[in-house]
Amino acid sequence: MKFTKSLLKGKLIKRYKRFFVDVQLNKEIVTAHCPNTGSMKGLLDEGNEVYLLKNDDPKRKLKYGLEIIKAKNNLVGVNTHMANKIVNHGLSNNLIKELNKNDSIKSEVSYNKETRFDFLVEKNKQKSFIEVKNVTLFRDKKTAEFPDAITTRGSKHLLTLIDAIKKGYKTYLIFLVQIQNMEYFKIAKDIDDKYHKNYLKAKKAGVNFLAYRCKISSKEILIEKKIKIING
Repeated sequence: MKFTKSLLKGKLIKRYKRFFVDVQLNKEIVTAHCPNTGSMKGLLDEGNEVYLLKNDDPKRKLKYGLEIIKAKNNLVGVNTHMANKIVNHGLSNNLIKELNKNDSIKSEVSYNKETRFDFLVEKNKQKSFIEVKNVTLFRDKKTAEFPDAITTRGSKHLLTLIDAIKKGYKTYLIFLVQIQNMEYFKIAKDIDDKYHKNYLKAKKAGVNFLAYRCKISSKEILIEKKIKIING
């Protein structure tokens, strides 16, 4: 996914009220929209290099949006709204080997009254639901982790994927690692033990778990390679 224009480099001052970040941009301080309402654990140190996308929409109050943070020498894509676009690009261009050459790809498909899955793909008359989780947490040099906070919604999605298997669908959960240089992925059991238990339950039931790392630059973010899931 290419950005609509080149990103602007600045320095993080602080994030507040979940939706706002103050950034030193050249000689001025600007307030940018933060498109990630999660904890962003490990990314919000003052002085971290950040990359903003300027928008020209007169209806938007904030003229900048936060797209990338550089933490511990790794670029991290923090715009959660980009995750599905990146995966859609990956599905359309056969970058995910387990889900390539699909006959159809549909986004935001309702499963029941309470749940929509990110994608429904069909190949040789086999329908597969796909859920995407954006990954921005890393606590060592090579291992990405999810979640970065307790996620009851994430656990609910796991249980619904299990239910979909019972109804004849194949199901996949893609951990989209928007972090440079990661070689492994694991569930952050110490952060959300219930999610870890539901992950193991879903794995046993036949949910397919994949972790794919992104290539990240100030010009584009796209799926780069599959990485190994190391726990569970």
